[in-house]
Amino acid sequence: MTQLIKAKSGEITPEMEKVAKQEGIAVDIIRKEVATGRVVIPKNKERKTEFSQGFGKGLKTKVNTSVGLYEDYTDTKTELAKIDLAIELGTDAIMDLSKDGDIDKIRRQILEKTELPVGTLPIYQAAKECEEKTGSILDMTVDDIFSIVERQAADGVDFMGIHAGLTFETLQRLKFEGRVEGLVSHGGQILAGWMLHHDRENPFYEEYDRLLEIAKEYDMTLSLADTFRPGAIVDSFDRAQIQELIILGELVDKGREAGVQMMVKGPGHVPLDQIESTIQLQKELCHGAPYFVFGPLVTDLATGEDDINAAIGGAFAAAAGADFLCYVTPVEHLDFPTQEDIRDGVMSAKIAAQVGDVSKGKKEAWIKEEKMAKARKELDWEAEINLALNPENAKQTREERNPAGSDGCAMCGEYCAIQVVDEYLS
Repeated sequence: MTQLIKAKSGEITPEMEKVAKQEGIAVDIIRKEVATGRVVIPKNKERKTEFSQGFGKGLKTKVNTSVGLYEDYTDTKTELAKIDLAIELGTDAIMDLSKDGDIDKIRRQILEKTELPVGTLPIYQAAKECEEKTGSILDMTVDDIFSIVERQAADGVDFMGIHAGLTFETLQRLKFEGRVEGLVSHGGQILAGWMLHHDRENPFYEEYDRLLEIAKEYDMTLSLADTFRPGAIVDSFDRAQIQELIILGELVDKGREAGVQMMVKGPGHVPLDQIESTIQLQKELCHGAPYFVFGPLVTDLATGEDDINAAIGGAFAAAAGADFLCYVTPVEHLDFPTQEDIRDGVMSAKIAAQVGDVSKGKKEAWIKEEKMAKARKELDWEAEINLALNPENAKQTREERNPAGSDGCAMCGEYCAIQVVDEYLS
């Protein structure tokens, strides 16, 4: 049985107990939220790890790091090293978005390397294998697609991005909308091209029950992908996006009825004033399903600095109720990320998550803020460094900028305002 089915029956699983302990929440509350679908615990039954991670209502905002092999970047060692760095920095999940190279091999290596939840987008591998076999992704069969879903599930993938909201109906909505950037989802582009070529409905939608059977068998969480996410803020909150969200809400209900845990992915590119409305609408239409957002980016002019852009949008999204933030690196829209780009992306997302949790009133987030305030008041540099979201960077900066070992910071030196006021007050 899946976590959802067990929760509905009143059973408390070891995974629920672990999540409750990590979150500092009573385990029966976790069970009840899993039963409603407002919390998910992505843990494929084939994963033999001890660790379990929860996503959703009342839990800490989580951060995802995406890696993968691409046409000109197929060095598995480099991608695995990026995962090591992301884990060191505190990422909460990993997605393998490989589109080239030995996709089976790197996925299995990632699953072996980390206890964190691991997600994929299976349409990428289905398209790649078909292209290698026939020369065209348009030759994919429905069985080709579902065989990849089955293979990845059997390997132990914990959550899977599925473009099930793409239908001829939503394509019509896009056609009449007049978007600037059209359809920007790569997985969505593959499926839309296939649909139009074969004049056949999206297999993930048409054979959704088949998908649910696989997900239920492995207790694999489905993350319904937002095929019609806006690729620019000028396209945000349009009819194509909302039409798909309505369909995703219906698919969430159907998935839950089948006993499958469900998440929903979100944009993308959203102007600041639309973030709260976007989150609220998703929560209403999808009946509280955990929301996994990419950024979101709040301007399209931050090319080369999109990690900062995403930190702003992610903070507002988390505060508004988003549960899971996908990191964005500085080179989004420009290039394949390096180790340093990974570092910047993860840290920006972690800052956004902390800001969101403070705004949500999360007790642990506020305790950390209070501890930092006291450490600064007492000029306790060791505590301040340890409390930082990136202690290594804080320590290095402190040592490089203050070699003399002064109690004050480099900005004020011997004229430290805290020291002067403390002497006066004492």
